[in-house]
Amino acid sequence: MSPKHPRPAFADRELALAWQSLSLLFGYPDERLLGELPTIGSASQELPGVLGDPIRAFVVHAESTPLGRLQADYVETFDSRRRCNLFLTYFSHGDTRKRGVALLRFKQTYLRSGYVVDASADHGGELPDHLCVVLEYAATVDRARGWGLLLDHRASLELLRLALRDAASPWAVPAEALCATFPPLRGDEWDAVRRLAAEGPPEEEVGLDPYAGPVFDPALDGGPVLSSRQELPTPSFPGGR
Repeated sequence: MSPKHPRPAFADRELALAWQSLSLLFGYPDERLLGELPTIGSASQELPGVLGDPIRAFVVHAESTPLGRLQADYVETFDSRRRCNLFLTYFSHGDTRKRGVALLRFKQTYLRSGYVVDASADHGGELPDHLCVVLEYAATVDRARGWGLLLDHRASLELLRLALRDAASPWAVPAEALCATFPPLRGDEWDAVRRLAAEGPPEEEVGLDPYAGPVFDPALDGGPVLSSRQELPTPSFPGGR
């Protein structure tokens, strides 16, 4: 880990289990998720209480809530509230031109691990800064680089946690587990969270493509040159099915 990113307090396997579980729990609830819940609950038993207890609590909630209601709550939470946004660059850049450059950095990071995320196909068409994509990458592809991406957007994730808590959302519980994987916040990091909370995401820049950005050539950046598109692996819990 670089000096900028302190070492995690948890073992690699614990982080992989937690992040992979959370990448599923923060996704849109469907029949596939319902089928994964027993595996997620079982995997959480291997985690320290600060991580495993919130994950199990949400699993119980999801198993006891009708799917239609769970889906409606998800849309109400994440599609209707600006502060409950699962796209990490949105908090600091909103729908502005700068966000395109920020998204490019995510793609560059994935490319350096030898993987390409195609927003038109992978993960239901999500952009590379979607929390579920980042968590799956960190859990199954490159722990160190994924850790860096998460910590670089720590203020956004803490603001998401606080917004979900204030909204009394069921997803506040897994958000607590996610933030528990990080080191304690320092004073300057709390300042960044307060600043984001006070200012909110920047306003949309009318007439601009919010996701436009320069073309990235991995050969020029020192990253791998991919001869063909590679897929992120399908989540599979260590020691699971």
